[in-house]
Amino acid sequence: MAKLSTDLNQFFFDQDRGEMVTLADLLEFSGERAFGVLFVLTSFPSALPLPAPGYSTPFGLLIFLLAGQMILGRDTPWFPSKWLQWSVPLAMTQKVLKLGLPWLSKLETITRPRFTFLCTHATAKVVIGCALALMGISMMITIPGTNTLPAMGVFVTGFSLIEDDGAVTLAGLTLCLMGFILSTGIIIALVFFGSNFVDVIKGWLG
Repeated sequence: MAKLSTDLNQFFFDQDRGEMVTLADLLEFSGERAFGVLFVLTSFPSALPLPAPGYSTPFGLLIFLLAGQMILGRDTPWFPSKWLQWSVPLAMTQKVLKLGLPWLSKLETITRPRFTFLCTHATAKVVIGCALALMGISMMITIPGTNTLPAMGVFVTGFSLIEDDGAVTLAGLTLCLMGFILSTGIIIALVFFGSNFVDVIKGWLG
């Protein structure tokens, strides 16, 4: 099976595509690796140091729905037919991929099938699904600081599902835990300190 970075290059750069990329296109591309690939692709924009205004919330929703189906034990993702035509510009997709593919290629050099039970066992999938569902919720929250780290957790964990690498799964779940702690801390601080805390975060983020 070809590496994901190779497949992404071929599908989004080498083949002739329209101006928009639909969810149906992503499902076609994902094939047998659907859950892992979709987790990777939907977390990509928010996990990278690239402004993607307006996309964290819908992608967070998709991640939440994918994670829920994973918890329920589905082998393949399902979306309402109307959702399959939801689209993003091809130009933006290519921009994100150009920035992220070098990092993905580096990650591919250190991954291999190991401790596969940590990403293939039914109980493990429930745990992973719960963690990713929480990260999807965090990405849907429109508060500065609650998107990037959770998206990184989704990206790494999703990639581990593609490679059947349990060691990377543990790394991804660790990022998810860190993302949960960070997001929870920000929300609690916002409850106690109000909108002034959001201004402080925006100042930190520049």
